[in-house]
Amino acid sequence: MGISLIFKIAAVGILVTILCQVLKHSGREEHAFLISLAGLILVLTWIVPYIYDLFLTIQSLFAL
Repeated sequence: MGISLIFKIAAVGILVTILCQVLKHSGREEHAFLISLAGLILVLTWIVPYIYDLFLTIQSLFAL
């Protein structure tokens, strides 16, 4: 895992926050919710392989 992944996650967080604020102030709360959900799914797709590797490492460490 590199520093670029952390910067990508931060960029998505900033972008989602700005878009959600703009949409909420314009009265489109349901669109703001969908934008935040899409951001969460995007970040989870980046992080899930690293979590999987972590569980494999823990499993091999304890020889389960």
